[in-house]
Amino acid sequence: MIRIYKTLSIALIISSLSVRSESQTLPDYSSFPVHNVANMGVNYSTLQTTFRVYAPTAQNLVLRLYKDGTGGDDDFLISQQYFYKSKNGTWTAIIDGDWHGKFFTYQARIDSKWHDEVPDIYAHSVGVNGKRGMIVDLERTNPVGWEKDQSPALKSVSDAIIYELHVRDATIMAQSGAKHAGKFLGLAEKGTKNAAGLSTGIDHIKELGVSHVHLLPVFDFASVDESKLDQPQYNWGYDPLNYNTPEGSYATNAADGITRIKELKTLVQAMHQNGLRVVMDVVYNHTMTATNSYFNQLVPGYYYRQKADGSFSDASGCGNETASDRPMYRKFMLESLKYWVEEYHIDGFRFDLMAIHDIETMNDIATELRKLKPSILLYGEGWTAGDSPLAETSRALKKYAQQLNGIAVFSDDIRDGLKGSVFEHKDRGFASGKPQMEESVKFGIVGAIEHPQIDYSKVNYAKKAYAAQPSQMIAYAECHDNHTLWDRLTISVPGASEADKIKMFLLAQTVVLTSQGIPFLHAGAEFLRTKQGEENSYKSGDAINAMDWERKTTYKKVNQYFQGLIKLRKTHPVFRLGNAELVQKNLVFLPNLQENVVGYQLNGNATTDRWKNAMVVHNANPYPIKMELPGSWSVALRQQKFAENDAKAVRDVLTIDGIDTVILFQTK
Repeated sequence: MIRIYKTLSIALIISSLSVRSESQTLPDYSSFPVHNVANMGVNYSTLQTTFRVYAPTAQNLVLRLYKDGTGGDDDFLISQQYFYKSKNGTWTAIIDGDWHGKFFTYQARIDSKWHDEVPDIYAHSVGVNGKRGMIVDLERTNPVGWEKDQSPALKSVSDAIIYELHVRDATIMAQSGAKHAGKFLGLAEKGTKNAAGLSTGIDHIKELGVSHVHLLPVFDFASVDESKLDQPQYNWGYDPLNYNTPEGSYATNAADGITRIKELKTLVQAMHQNGLRVVMDVVYNHTMTATNSYFNQLVPGYYYRQKADGSFSDASGCGNETASDRPMYRKFMLESLKYWVEEYHIDGFRFDLMAIHDIETMNDIATELRKLKPSILLYGEGWTAGDSPLAETSRALKKYAQQLNGIAVFSDDIRDGLKGSVFEHKDRGFASGKPQMEESVKFGIVGAIEHPQIDYSKVNYAKKAYAAQPSQMIAYAECHDNHTLWDRLTISVPGASEADKIKMFLLAQTVVLTSQGIPFLHAGAEFLRTKQGEENSYKSGDAINAMDWERKTTYKKVNQYFQGLIKLRKTHPVFRLGNAELVQKNLVFLPNLQENVVGYQLNGNATTDRWKNAMVVHNANPYPIKMELPGSWSVALRQQKFAENDAKAVRDVLTIDGIDTVILFQTK
C-alpha cells in the first residue's frame, strides 16, 4: 500500500528561480522560509519510510522508487507519486511497507519546468555513480562489534599528530601486500607486508606512532566512473556529488549502497582498534557542478553565492561556491557533519578552503560537534582560491583564527618558511639554506601565537599572530597539494647529494614535529615520498600517486627517524605545552645566533615532563657551528640519532653539524 502524507497546509508558491542570466536581478534569498525540522531526507522503518525535502520554490515534487541504482523506466516500483508541501518550504511523503535496499529519486517542477531526477541531498547511500538515492536500514550496515567501537583516548588536541592519506594510494600497488587493493577493506587489513617483510598499511601507521589518520575525501565524489572500475581511473575526490554517503570506488561493490557503508565503518573500526583516530576531509565549499547539481535542481540558486550580475561566484576556483551564511545550507552542513560523527564515529574534520565558509557557521559547527565528541579535532585551510561576495571580515580566514572556536588553520608561513614559496618552484626555504627565514620558522615553532621574541615584520606572510592558542596552528612542510617535500628539494637544490637532501628533509620535518602547533605529515614522508616531480597529481593515476612501499626498505633509517621523533614528542609534553601563556613564558629563543640557525630553550617545570629543561637547535647551514652552553646537558638527538636512554653529557661548547638538529635536556 502506498500512502502520501500531507503535512500542515499547502503554502502559497514562492516565485521560483532558475539559474540566473546576467540580465536578471538576484532574488532576496533572505526571504526564503527557514525551518528547524529534524530528520530531513529519508527516514526508514520496517513499517514505513518518510521523505522530507526542502524545495520552497517548487510547484510540484515527484517521488520515484526503483528496484536498482541504475536502469530505465521499466524499473519503476512507484512512478510519479506526489509530495505535499508545508508552510516552511518542506515537502513530505510517507510510504507504507519495508523499502530497505530500494532506490529513489526526486523531481521538482519549478517555473512550470520539470528539473532533473536527483537523489536527496541528505541521502545516506546511493547506487552506481550516485544518480539514485538508496533507502537503507542503517542497523544492517554495522560490522560485527560496531556497538562497542570507541575512539582512542585523546587528552588534549595538542597531543594530536596527523597523518594525511588517500585511501587508494595506501594499498593499490602490489608491494602493499593488501588483498583488497585500493579499497576501504585494504586499508583495514592487518598483517600486510612489503617484499622485505616490513609492515605496510594500517600496521605501518600504528608502528609510526601518529594519533590521527586524515583520509582524503571518502564521501561520494563525481570524477571516478563507478561503472568502469576495471579501467584506469584516479582522483583525489575534491569534487563532491553526495555528501552523506561513502565513495563507491573504495567499496568492493559500488552498486550496493549497503556495502559502501559497512566497509567504511569497518575501516574506522580497524583504525580505532589500532589506537588511531580518523579525520575526514570534507569539501562543503563547492559542488562538482552548479547548474545541474542536486542542490540546484531542488532549490535553484539558493545554496550558492552569486555575483551582482546573478552568475555563480567562484571563490573555490571550481566554478561555484556554496553559501554557508544562508540558513538552510548552514543547517545542511551541520547536520551532515553530525551524521558522520554519530553514524561513522568520525573523530575530526579537515575543511577544504574553509575561508569560503563564514565564521559564524564554523563556530556553530564547533559548538555542536563538541557536544557529541568533546575531543573532536577541527581544522581547515584558512584561505580561498578566489574572491567571494561574502564580506572579508566574515570569512574563516587564517588571519581571523582567534575568532574561531578552537578551530585550527594550516600555516603556510612555516610550510614555505621551511621549503620556499609553493608558487616559485626553485625558491628555497630555511631547510634548504635560504637566509633570513629564521623569523618565519620561529613563528611556526610557537604555533602562530604572540611571542615577545619574534620580529613579525620579517615573517614571510603573516605580520602578526593569528592563533589564540598554539593548537590553532597546523604545522606542516608538505601535503597532498603541490610537490612532495622530497620532489621540491630535488627541484630547488639540484646540485645537492642525496645525503644532503635527506638532511634537509629531516631538518624540515624535525621543525614540524617539535613545534608547539599540531604536526601534520603527508603519508609516505617517512620514506621520502616522491610523485616523480608532478606538482598537481589530483588525477595523475597510480603510477604517480600510489605509495611505493619498497621505499620503506630503501629508506629504512629515515622511517626509523620519524618513529623516534614521534616517540620523543609523545614522551615529552614540553613540546606540546598547549597554552599560549605557557609557551610565551617557557619557550625562550637563544640570542645572538648566526644566520640560518634557530635555537630555543624550553622550561620543563611547566609540565609533568621529567626534563627540567630542553634545548633545540636547528642549523640549516651546510657547515658545523659552535655555540656556548650554560652548564651541562645530555644529548637526546644529534646527527639524526636518538640517544636519550644512553645520553652523553656535553658542557661549555656544543658543536652542531651542518644541516642538523640537536636536542639536549637536563633532568629534574
